[in-house]
Amino acid sequence: MARLTRAQQQQRTRAAVLVAARAEFAAHGYAAAKVDRIAERAELTRGAVYSNFAGKRALYLAVLCDAAERELASAAPPAAPPGSREQALNAFARVWLERLPLAGDSPHHGHLQLRSLTPVIEDDAARTALAQLVRFEALLLALAVEGDRTVPPHAVRVAELALTLLYGAASLAEQAPGAGDPFELARAAGHLAALPAGGADLGPAHLPYVAPARPAAEPWTAPRGLRDGIGGGPLDAGADGVLVVLGAGRLAAAEEALRAARPGEAVTVVVVSGDPAGTGALVRLRVTDLAGCLRRVFPAAGLPLPRLVHDPDGAVPAALGLRSPAGDGTEFAVRLRDGLITARAEGRGAGHAAAVHGVRDRS
Repeated sequence: MARLTRAQQQQRTRAAVLVAARAEFAAHGYAAAKVDRIAERAELTRGAVYSNFAGKRALYLAVLCDAAERELASAAPPAAPPGSREQALNAFARVWLERLPLAGDSPHHGHLQLRSLTPVIEDDAARTALAQLVRFEALLLALAVEGDRTVPPHAVRVAELALTLLYGAASLAEQAPGAGDPFELARAAGHLAALPAGGADLGPAHLPYVAPARPAAEPWTAPRGLRDGIGGGPLDAGADGVLVVLGAGRLAAAEEALRAARPGEAVTVVVVSGDPAGTGALVRLRVTDLAGCLRRVFPAAGLPLPRLVHDPDGAVPAALGLRSPAGDGTEFAVRLRDGLITARAEGRGAGHAAAVHGVRDRS
């Protein structure tokens, strides 16, 4: 029998720990779960667990991410696309609400099924990342519902209201399983499509003051092995277009780059974090979870979504030559063309600056 390589052995150990951790969290809940018992369940040492996961919080998020990634991989496309915005929001809500626990489910199992983040939102960095995620999720949902990258700001606000309704229902169900009728909730989400648009949307107040991107002419070779965290499959980060590196605490800025990008060009969002097992895993979980729901409601070919790379090791910013370590507040962008970096921008509004660079020159 062939001997396992070190990487294969580590992968097998990690998988065993995840199975054991899920069983431990389902039996005892997050607060009462013990790493020692997880090690016993996996027939490993405590040190073997800690060599793969930083602690109980990282383990819990990894268990939820593993479940979300499995569901994304098995998500079946719809037989037909929704016929209207109301039908789209209703269908999305019905899929999303399948996670609500029933009255007879145990609390701990219900929390796992809900992908409850209540136990692990314990610091300002996680709260900031979660607020940014809500806006980013709303953008992705609005893009799917509208079927067009030029999604109006009003549609993003409607999508955010729909997500607020769903997450509120999940919060109630976490405390009172069985509360709330999923069919009525889905119907309410669909009705949000009829909300009238508000006043004129002037966009983020800082955009008029963003410094222009700096021209460049540098060869660019993207790191190998990158994958699209939304669409699935391998991803070529060297495609012409805009590449934005955003920390977990600045994820909502992806909307600025997407709105400013030229029609049809690639927009790639690379997510980095100063705490890959914490806020980084939080982003991975929520984006993967949402992508799984979208894939079951909307045909993949018609989704005008950005490409997204989860980069826990900071390989992309390192290849781009970022001067400071990538963290939750990172905001950096480049424009790519013909294998070259043609413009660089850094700081608030970087994605917008890189996206609009050279527009007048090529119009």
